[in-house]
Amino acid sequence: MSGDERVLRGAADALDDFGRELERVRTLPRRLDADPEDVGRGLAQLVLMLVDLLRQLMERQALRRVEAGSLSEDEIERLGLAFRALAARMEELKAEFGLEDEDLNLHLGPLGDLL
Repeated sequence: MSGDERVLRGAADALDDFGRELERVRTLPRRLDADPEDVGRGLAQLVLMLVDLLRQLMERQALRRVEAGSLSEDEIERLGLAFRALAARMEELKAEFGLEDEDLNLHLGPLGDLL
């Protein structure tokens, strides 16, 4: 199989996956049960997912700055303390809303997981 054929086959597989996902979405009920507890949990899940994504981006940036030597020892210490405090608070909030780490990951269908 040539490279072009592999690319076409991969694209066809991705389209098949997308079609199956689209069919699944079409079978969802027209009305959603808006139970206030479920809505609150869903909102908390979304907010915590975004906070976790931002935390990961900030940690990567901080590591790049540490490796580049552009932070003082005091700044490194403060960043470490801030990231630890954020991680602890995230754990508290996940426990409060009954969420696990997997719940904070967004599945993007054929593209895979966000985090």
